Amino acid sequence: MRPGRQGSAEALCRSKGQEATLTERHYRCRDAFYLANDKFRIKGSTAVLPRVGQVALREALRWPGRILGASVARQADHWFLCLQVEVPDPAARLPRTGHGITGVDLGVSAAATLASGEKIAAPRPLKAALRRLRIRSRRLSRKLEAAKALAGIAGRILKGTRLPVSKNRTKGAKALARLQARIARVRQDFTHKLTTRLCRENQAVAIEDLNVGGMLANARLARAISDVGFYEVRRQLLYKATRYGTLIVLAERWYPSSKLCSGCGARNAALALGERAWTCAGCGAYHDRDVNAAINLQRLATGALAAATALPVASPAATPGTAAGQVPAGGGKVTPVRHEHGQQDGSGQEENAAHFCARFC
Repeated sequence: MRPGRQGSAEALCRSKGQEATLTERHYRCRDAFYLANDKFRIKGSTAVLPRVGQVALREALRWPGRILGASVARQADHWFLCLQVEVPDPAARLPRTGHGITGVDLGVSAAATLASGEKIAAPRPLKAALRRLRIRSRRLSRKLEAAKALAGIAGRILKGTRLPVSKNRTKGAKALARLQARIARVRQDFTHKLTTRLCRENQAVAIEDLNVGGMLANARLARAISDVGFYEVRRQLLYKATRYGTLIVLAERWYPSSKLCSGCGARNAALALGERAWTCAGCGAYHDRDVNAAINLQRLATGALAAATALPVASPAATPGTAAGQVPAGGGKVTPVRHEHGQQDGSGQEENAAHFCARFC
């Protein structure tokens, strides 16, 4: 919930002994504080905060339940009131609109490729606003250098040193903060809509356990990968699956989803990263790299869902140590799951189950 802009930002800063100016603080600032549930009240579309008074909210509280606490934080020139509410279980769980099974291959050219062949492009807000971001950063940097020269400071600014504040530097900092906040919100809006759709329309979704930290070490792809937000997609899928009762399957990061033929299971070990399409030497099928990977992930989700749904009627004593007997009935633990096809290499990686599923019910 975002409080209305009524000059309350300065009052909120002063209430915690902080500076009222927003000069040197950018998008990810520390202008935030916590409130216990006995320190504030919510009355419709109005919040009553200590030492501030009534603050208009953009919307009323949507969730029924007991309020446990709240935090007030600033992003750029907007203030947000984040409420922690204890919601009853029936209100927390939402019904699905479909019961499909899909695999999702995350990428840069297309943010998500589904097993149905649909490719969902990412807005990539950083790429779209990069020129404006550089311009505003240079403007603010020049104003900061001018302030250092006025104060007679050369080189680094020592800790605790306060530079003279000018109105132009304040406006430049706010303009840069607004642009950074907009980039983050566009990316967040896309990620929320994508993950909500996947959990709402499917009873099982398979994704890869990507090593995002290692991928960011590639200087050529780091900015594009960060602009999509691979790990944020996974994080949101895992917590939204609990609300929709969706099964999330995490394929082990060494699983060759792109190199396995979805038709015959032959493995193309020579497939390079730059090859976006390839022809199977075994069956002659022509594959789009991303769609083929999504189909292979869909098969993992199908097998994991079959094992999970068969668990209640299976005898634990009769199926010790099997994949179906190890899938938990709930709680979100990860356990190995076998897949049915794929050529083996010398290590037996494909046979021994390099995949994991997380069950949320």
